[in-house]
Amino acid sequence: MLPNPRLAARYAKSILDLAIEKGQLENVYNDMVFLQSLCRGSRDFVVFLRSPIIKADKTRKILDGITAGRVSALTTAFYKLLLVKERESYLPEIAVAFIDQYKEYKGIQTVRLTTAVPVSEQVRQTILDKVRTGSDAKSLELNMEVNEELIGGFILEIGDRMIDSSIAYELNQIRHQFDNNDFIYKIR
Repeated sequence: MLPNPRLAARYAKSILDLAIEKGQLENVYNDMVFLQSLCRGSRDFVVFLRSPIIKADKTRKILDGITAGRVSALTTAFYKLLLVKERESYLPEIAVAFIDQYKEYKGIQTVRLTTAVPVSEQVRQTILDKVRTGSDAKSLELNMEVNEELIGGFILEIGDRMIDSSIAYELNQIRHQFDNNDFIYKIR
């Protein structure tokens, strides 16, 4: 099965609109976060959803068992609709698309900060304050990540923009300058 972002976006938009209409947006958002974490945490679960061998009634029973008491009735009805339409294999992409559309609807901008070492709460707050002044988002969501390969500095991703101030990036730039320097080639 090939990823189909347009199909995922359409289904996500339909459940988003219905959740808003029914006043259950936050419940459905929490359900989709749960389903997304389930898909990310279990490759077997995704393989199960995409298996053409497993029949819809068996898939429904297993999904009911996994989600019983964890997702709302609206989300349950939604994944049952996916089963009827034979679109359950797209559930991981639909969950991601729903979360993206929810954040857009709520005006939440995701900021990803990758550093070489963990940073203090004060540094995190300073970065958020700087981003907030240059952004028109209603609120910001900060995702922190530590990557020792950066050596030092940070990478800040805001939407589709990226600021790479890592030492690894700077060293790579210097290496490229030396590789492309005509003077070095003339000496050789």
